[in-house]
Amino acid sequence: MASTILVVDDEQSILDSLEGILGDEGYEVVKALSGPEALDKIKETIPDLVLLDIWMPGMDGIDTLVKIKEKYPALQVVMMSGHGTIETAVKATKLGAYDFIEKPLSLEKLLLTINNALDYYRLSQEVSLLKEKQKKQYTITGKSPVIVRLKEQITKVAPTDAWVLIMGENGTGKELVAHTIHRLSPRNAKPMVEVNCAAIPEDLIESELFGHEKGAFTGASTMRKGKFDLAHKGTIFLDEIGDMSLKAQSKVLRLLQEQKFERVGGTKTIEVDVRVIAATNKDLEEEIKKGNFREDLYYRVNVIPLKVPPLRERVEDIPELVNVFIKEFSLLTNIQPKRFSDGALELLMQYHWPGNVRELKNLVERMMILSPSEVIEADDIPAPFNQHSPRKGEFDPTLLGNSLKEAKKEFEKAFLERKLKQFNWNISQTAEAIGIERSNLHKKIKLYGLDSGGGR
Repeated sequence: MASTILVVDDEQSILDSLEGILGDEGYEVVKALSGPEALDKIKETIPDLVLLDIWMPGMDGIDTLVKIKEKYPALQVVMMSGHGTIETAVKATKLGAYDFIEKPLSLEKLLLTINNALDYYRLSQEVSLLKEKQKKQYTITGKSPVIVRLKEQITKVAPTDAWVLIMGENGTGKELVAHTIHRLSPRNAKPMVEVNCAAIPEDLIESELFGHEKGAFTGASTMRKGKFDLAHKGTIFLDEIGDMSLKAQSKVLRLLQEQKFERVGGTKTIEVDVRVIAATNKDLEEEIKKGNFREDLYYRVNVIPLKVPPLRERVEDIPELVNVFIKEFSLLTNIQPKRFSDGALELLMQYHWPGNVRELKNLVERMMILSPSEVIEADDIPAPFNQHSPRKGEFDPTLLGNSLKEAKKEFEKAFLERKLKQFNWNISQTAEAIGIERSNLHKKIKLYGLDSGGGR
């Protein structure tokens, strides 16, 4: 589809000339002889770009630019003038113009400027869509009293710079809460850098968090910024801080207290400004008593405590969560959306959900893949979610083999076959979805004798 360009000039000959030139380049051209007419044309046609003359009687180009940016801030405007000065160009740019070109117009420069402005416009639109998608992705679902209270707490805490400790069981959505706080904070234009505290080896903790200089140790061929450096002016999310080793805790505590550090192998002191959000599934006060967590670090990060409730305390949110997961999974996989019947939803609300929201999401995806009908009934729900289920389509561990090793092989074989079918035997997509290398997946397909026909 051709891009639409609105050309605004009080000289008809210039409008006709630009209409011919831009039309030959494949653009749709709309013309206006004045500022007020331009505003009407924008309302009617919603162009992708405006070429706007500055010197016009009545409402001049600068006044028109201001009006355009008030109503359509994302619309790109290129100013034109035969009497341009640096001062005028600077003023137009400060008011939101993309660029300023002088008359008589150079065809080469005109077309280059138009292409660049349109590319910038498309990129800004894509960024807006991504931000909107991210906003939906990190939206906390539910209207139960405990979730409403959590949302209210987040709304109060997010606009501040206060440090937050998020507590809750595995699978409750602690990471979602952290992302929501960052998105609603004044720091949202800067990154939120995530640190999996349990996954960092002790010998790499300093390099991972503080970075290192070139040649600091064997293999350090280039300078590398650490997590705290990358989070400058933004937020750092210390996920599962309760699993961090005592050695790592001591190094992090010093950094949190001083907000400055030196890279490994370096002598320059680097100061950072970060907001800290930490999360844990452990009772840190109990861990302190056991000697597993530093008391001074606990009081440092526990400025604003937030408790994320387990799913069993908010079962009234399950129908809404199920609908959200169905939509997300359908968009991701192009699988036709299915519906859980009232009886099926009632059954899910009776389950105790030890795996919380993550377990519910996994079940919804499983039913979307395995259920043959468009409506998922209570009888279709497998054990353990349905205590009366005959385990249709589920594994009976007693039939999988004579040993744990054999059972694991049978489960892996069936799991891989289902995933391969889900992604139409696309090796790359399947490998990415289940988190293994393509070469490893190829080996397992060969090992288990799987093929695109479903053979074994």
